[in-house]
Amino acid sequence: MGSVRLCPGIVALFLLLAGCGQQAKLQPLPADAVVLAFGDSLTYGTGANEEESYPAQLARLTGWRVVREGVPGEVSDAGLARLPAALDEHRPRLLILCHGGNDFLRRLPKGKAAENVRAMIRLAKSRGVDVLLIGTPEMGFTLTPPEFYAGIANEFRIPYEGDALTKILRNGELKSDQVHPNAKGYRLMAERVADLLRKSGAI
Repeated sequence: MGSVRLCPGIVALFLLLAGCGQQAKLQPLPADAVVLAFGDSLTYGTGANEEESYPAQLARLTGWRVVREGVPGEVSDAGLARLPAALDEHRPRLLILCHGGNDFLRRLPKGKAAENVRAMIRLAKSRGVDVLLIGTPEMGFTLTPPEFYAGIANEFRIPYEGDALTKILRNGELKSDQVHPNAKGYRLMAERVADLLRKSGAI
């Protein structure tokens, strides 16, 4: 039987489509790894006690040292300005980035939020730090994150959690107010992040 010759364009398209369904991978982290949870009030744990924040609960689930660097009310411009010092101070192996919600609440341009999130990821990766991205929902009927989060995660080939906060904020039993989880909600957030870390190979 004669061989079949495919043009280079078809081969490239096939390889691109084949890669779209692959789970983004992270480097396995040792038991003493430092993880930087970086963001706004959702990372700080507004609506619950400090030990009930998602970084604290994630630390108990994984055994890692998860540093909580969340600033309530912070917009992504300020987060981008703050991140270099946080990376210098803590020297993490992994950055868990959850930012942009205050941009949406203040009706700032989503394009600027996307640009800042992209810049934060680029900064971390330039220092050899792996990144996991959490999408923050926009307030409204659907409570879903803007599409740019998934696009950025695909662009950088990093793990992305885009459903947890939507599920939490749609359930009155899991939130302390309209925009923040309670202790049970943060527990679910930590569990979903831990599950994604297992699937991506970090755990």
